[in-house]
Amino acid sequence: MGRELKEDEMRAAAAKALGVPLAKVGKVRVVRRSVDARREILYRYRIEAFREGEPFEEYTAPEYGDVRGAEPVIVIGAGPAGLFAALKLLERGFRPVILERGKDVHRRKADMAKLSTAGIVNPDSNYCFGEGGAGAFSDGKLYTRSSKRGDIREVLHRLVDFGADPSVLVDAHPHIGTDRLPAIMENIRHCIEAHGGEYHFDTRVTDIEKDGDVLKVIADSRAEGVGGHVVFSAGNVILATGHSARDVYGLFRRRGWAVEAKGFALGVRVEHPQWLINNIRYHGRYQPFMPAAEYSFAVQVDGRGVFSFCMCPGGILVPSATEAGTVVLNGMSNSERNSKWANAGVVVQIEPGDEPEEYRSEGAFSLLEFQRDVERRMYEYAVSLARPRQEVNPLRAPAQRMVDFCRRTVSSDLPKSSYHPGTVSAPLHEILPDTVASRLRKAFPLIGNKLMHGYYTNDALLLGVESRTSSPVRIPRDPESFQHVDVPGLYPCGEGAGYAGGIVSSAMDGINCASKI
Repeated sequence: MGRELKEDEMRAAAAKALGVPLAKVGKVRVVRRSVDARREILYRYRIEAFREGEPFEEYTAPEYGDVRGAEPVIVIGAGPAGLFAALKLLERGFRPVILERGKDVHRRKADMAKLSTAGIVNPDSNYCFGEGGAGAFSDGKLYTRSSKRGDIREVLHRLVDFGADPSVLVDAHPHIGTDRLPAIMENIRHCIEAHGGEYHFDTRVTDIEKDGDVLKVIADSRAEGVGGHVVFSAGNVILATGHSARDVYGLFRRRGWAVEAKGFALGVRVEHPQWLINNIRYHGRYQPFMPAAEYSFAVQVDGRGVFSFCMCPGGILVPSATEAGTVVLNGMSNSERNSKWANAGVVVQIEPGDEPEEYRSEGAFSLLEFQRDVERRMYEYAVSLARPRQEVNPLRAPAQRMVDFCRRTVSSDLPKSSYHPGTVSAPLHEILPDTVASRLRKAFPLIGNKLMHGYYTNDALLLGVESRTSSPVRIPRDPESFQHVDVPGLYPCGEGAGYAGGIVSSAMDGINCASKI
């Protein structure tokens, strides 16, 4: 694998496949490109070829008109679902009014710095909340298995329009990178505002009222020059608040509107040295020009799936808590994916009924309360080890070497980690719920022996907890209209409603909800 395929080679391959002379081949373009390292290391291409003179359809960006006097649609949340819903509304001639509890993408950075350096959690501005949502400060992974939801390429082309590298259109596992995503989010905002749409940052929704054919959205605003309660009204509202907006689920609970418990997954972040993953995946033949190796797996253990989630090659670990007194981890990486570490969530499928008996009285919120208590448990353990007058980051993560975890032995020392708040040696085999810990103890040796030789090692560090894989609550909607089953005009959307998982599927769900309107 020393170079990429050239256009003349693609044309020659196309001529052979079509059974025509080379001169009869017109346009060629790459549809999919990937690195296959299962045996020998190869580039694999899927090519679209046209005969000479055959029509060649090019992508054209949508045109947006001025919507300043158009019918408004309120979009709650400025993550991928909300933003792509807003773009589709703009395209169709509606005026999107975006309410975002957090700050714009640049002001978010100061709050995330406080998270990492001092453990100070701003519940409205963090790695989950703010312009771009959780996706803006992640790896920017753009692959999904949800092809039935709609045209994935619409999402990818739109991202390229706003500044993503065109390689995302052809890479099998496209990603943008944390360093590039903020500018793309800002470009989307400038487009929406230039055509008459509205953004309202520092505006946290506290209630929704039905008034005839109109929905009134009540919010607390901390925006400069506003402050206090504000009310927005529209006939249609898209609710795209993300998987961590627990107060929104509380709003539905107070109102008596239908919500359901939904399965999610819970486990740990696993961090290896990137050189080790490169060595495993490239069979000891890694070269510096090759991309940082990634991995994915899924196995069944005792009737539940154990799988990798949100793998970040050349990435770092970040604190993803949204409320004080909890420890939650996530991964991110820049476009070059050039850090010394590789990390991924390794999580166990949790279904309604898997939670301990004491949570079941919470009904639809049983898994949410279970999730929250595990996050609290991590925080309380780490804080309990702090000595009096010792200045430590309260978001230190309980951690354990992989083999030690499986042998139920507390690690006597820990390897260096990319997690800036720090780590503390802990018996994760005891702190994690047994339904999770017991399956992980069986899964790691299985993965190392059957799937990736060398993965099961004490050079790997487990950190707790990875718990925000998806929402543990679903907000049900009519399968035809996409409106909430109790509230006409309200469109639950994206990860927070339980209908997506990741940037692309959330964006597609936003497009679908806007199209229904």
